[in-house]
Amino acid sequence: MRKIREILRLKFEAKLSERHIVRSVGAARSTVQDCLCRARAAGVSWPLPADWGDIQLERVLYPPKPPEPAPQLLDFAAIRRARQQKGVTLLLLWQEYKEQHPDGLQYSAYCERYARWRGTQDAVLRQTHTPGDKLFVDYAGTTLEVIDRRSGEVCSAQVFVAVLGASNYTYAEATWSQTLPDWLGSQRRALEFFGGVPQAIVPDNLKSAVSKALRYEPDLNPAFHEFATHYGVAVLPARVRKPRDKAKVEVGVQIVERWIVARLRHQTFFSLAELNTAIRTLLHDLNTRPFKKRDGTRASVFAEVEQPVLKPLPLHPYEFGQWKQAKVHLDYHIEVAHAYYSVPHVLIGQKLDVRVSAVSIEIFHKGQRVAVHVRSHVRGSFSTVPEHRPPQHQAVVNLTHERLMKQAEAIGPATTAVLRAQVQRRVHPEQAIRSGLGILRLAKDFSAPALEAACERALAIHSFSYRAVRALLQLPAATTAPVAPPSASHAHLRGADYYKDTIAC
Repeated sequence: MRKIREILRLKFEAKLSERHIVRSVGAARSTVQDCLCRARAAGVSWPLPADWGDIQLERVLYPPKPPEPAPQLLDFAAIRRARQQKGVTLLLLWQEYKEQHPDGLQYSAYCERYARWRGTQDAVLRQTHTPGDKLFVDYAGTTLEVIDRRSGEVCSAQVFVAVLGASNYTYAEATWSQTLPDWLGSQRRALEFFGGVPQAIVPDNLKSAVSKALRYEPDLNPAFHEFATHYGVAVLPARVRKPRDKAKVEVGVQIVERWIVARLRHQTFFSLAELNTAIRTLLHDLNTRPFKKRDGTRASVFAEVEQPVLKPLPLHPYEFGQWKQAKVHLDYHIEVAHAYYSVPHVLIGQKLDVRVSAVSIEIFHKGQRVAVHVRSHVRGSFSTVPEHRPPQHQAVVNLTHERLMKQAEAIGPATTAVLRAQVQRRVHPEQAIRSGLGILRLAKDFSAPALEAACERALAIHSFSYRAVRALLQLPAATTAPVAPPSASHAHLRGADYYKDTIAC
């Protein structure tokens, strides 16, 4: 507008020709001619009215074009939703539009109007990152190859990337997969690399992080939730199909792919350790490379503003444990990897949460730990805590010979001898336990001294069964002197004299 004012002044006040005006203002002759033509058409001369600013002058010389009448209003939001479906293109949508409205817009106008509408919808909010606030994590789209020395098989390794928000300090490593053990292990090593813990971690919606992706309350994977609780860090998953929520790591992945992955494409690696050693070397170069649009490097900014505000690491690193659910069987045991572990008998029939680690089995009921076992790798093995059994089962299991003998010793030596004789006479140990239980029960039905006396009589006649001892207790003479053995002379005996007479004959 400054040049337009100068063109009008030189034409109407200085009375210069168009050729001199072109030289003076440094504009094309067609531009000068167009400006003067518009001024004559609008009746504008020099000097301009005092209240005219640039906006008023532009409105008079260059009035806005009237909007083109649209043959048919377009539902741009519907077009955008349709394009999110696989295989749906803008050309296909335009063809469907023309079938319904033959006099409608042509393809170029259709695309131009949709692009103009999209430009008003995709305003970008610039995010401000506080030091020590967020750690953005993701996997690179490009993989690296590792060759097995023995078989020659080529395996693809995933590249994990973590970027701190304020300093852009970057960590990267290679793992075999994106499954839970590798996912949580990579994050644990990333926090150890940074030497501290941020306030929040911003992951993508991969299954290892989010079990069910919801816009407002995503359901975290139980193991990932346990990891976050162990380190005292919040988890803020990015929205589905919203990469700008984690723009830091999106850019970080791109940089890692260009400055690390691309540089390793001609090298051959025979183990994951070799690959990670090479990545760590190039990662140091990346973090110490100067910024282009700000002072310092990633490492220097991290050491200056971000490392001091990170929370300290816990005393013990996180140990990965797989979570699963198991139903309690009637024998108050659950099954984990073909081994069986006991829980309190009151939980029979309920579904419990089980945390399975390399060395232990932890069992939880409604968030409370109810049992812990050392993990067994023997198929079909049982790990049972005695206190988990019902009282009647504990009584059966605790009926050992040693316990019965201690009870018998408390009654007397004869009772102890009878029980010991039971063990010697029985074929199966449980038979002796059952008989011994019955004999000891007689002390409650009668009395301990009476039982001891009956056992003395049983020893004398060499009869040790439960029935014999009970019969001896019920005899009237059980409380008197022991029964005398029968006399040697009897009316029905012939005697020695009878045989002497027979011999003489």
